[in-house]
Amino acid sequence: MACSGTGNAAGDQELVEKVNKLEKQIEDMSKRLLPEYPQIMYMPYGDRKRILVTGGSGFVGSHLVDRLMLEGHEVIVLDNFFTGRKRNVEHWVGHPNFQVVDHDIVNPFFIQVDEIYHLACPASPPHYMYNPVKTIKTSFLGTINMLGLAKRVRCPILLASTSEVYGDPEIHPQPETYWGHVNPIGPRACYDEGKRLAEALAFAYIKQENVSVRIARIFNTYGPRMHSNDGRVVSNFVMQALQNKPVTVYGDGSQTRSFQYVSDLIEGLTRLMASGKTGPINIGNPQEKTIKEFAHKIISKVGSSSTIVHEEAVQDDPKQRRPDITLAKEVLGWEPVVALDEGLEKTINYFRAELERKEDSKITGYIPSLELKVRCRSPLLPLYRLYHDLETGLEPIDRLLDRVHGDHPPLVEEFYGR
Repeated sequence: MACSGTGNAAGDQELVEKVNKLEKQIEDMSKRLLPEYPQIMYMPYGDRKRILVTGGSGFVGSHLVDRLMLEGHEVIVLDNFFTGRKRNVEHWVGHPNFQVVDHDIVNPFFIQVDEIYHLACPASPPHYMYNPVKTIKTSFLGTINMLGLAKRVRCPILLASTSEVYGDPEIHPQPETYWGHVNPIGPRACYDEGKRLAEALAFAYIKQENVSVRIARIFNTYGPRMHSNDGRVVSNFVMQALQNKPVTVYGDGSQTRSFQYVSDLIEGLTRLMASGKTGPINIGNPQEKTIKEFAHKIISKVGSSSTIVHEEAVQDDPKQRRPDITLAKEVLGWEPVVALDEGLEKTINYFRAELERKEDSKITGYIPSLELKVRCRSPLLPLYRLYHDLETGLEPIDRLLDRVHGDHPPLVEEFYGR
């Protein structure tokens, strides 16, 4: 672009450079205004399903949403964002096949769908112990509401149950025929007994209302999008090792666990839904390690200087946990395929990026008053970002919003400078 006039030549050149810079910013902005989505498969309308995923913004739920969206289905996420994060599904926001509904599952919800994956419930001890009454209500009322919806629209429903229904098992490994060894009044009872009740409700709806149900008993799962502070073994160990902090092992570390990578779990869930089998069916990795062995492995993979410290054992913590997946192999043709080293590498990289993100988002200086109100959906953020950069020279507005709102990015947000 050329500029003419009688002004100072140096001033004209400076103006040209500013205008060219602005034009480049506008060009970049126009490219960002149209969001780019992951490439999905084309599915004919007659084959495409409308699928409801409760808890779809959570760790497991968001990976399931990715799988269903990539296959070409229409997906509705139902979540109250107690433990779920909008950031886990923001890459789908605005896509014509995708919808997010902010809703608490303890209240009825009415919609027409072809399948329901019912995953909604806090699943880590700190989260489900935070409000045990609400945890029980979620397992009880939430499951009733979803089973009732499945009955009304005549669609299959998959209930995400848990290995916690086995409690502190006296049989090892745990087959689906084992009834469990659960403390009904202990600190974990709100979750353990809540899921046992959910399974009982499912079978009652099968017998009385002829609802098509599948029940998956999910064992320990890890991978990207886990909460960094959810209190689970993998997230605790990885975060502590990355920061060279002492790795905390409760008890003597002789208790065992078996860990499956999240993509293996998603494959198992989708196969179970397609199979038409009720179950319950164990979905987990039968490779077993002691907690102490696992701690040493993570410290080694991270290359950390962390040491292991032992603290008092947690009440009702299972001494051993390993699934018998014979039924899953026979009925679903499923078994885990992701090796522990491979899965841990991806998970460690994810948490390392999360730590870097937290460092980048620390507010280290003064934020001036802004005569600015933003109410926008994510595809419009570049417009406000450009305006904010030009007018104030400060950081992009979407990052500023993210600092204010933490893990909840501005899908629809309001921000007022103070």
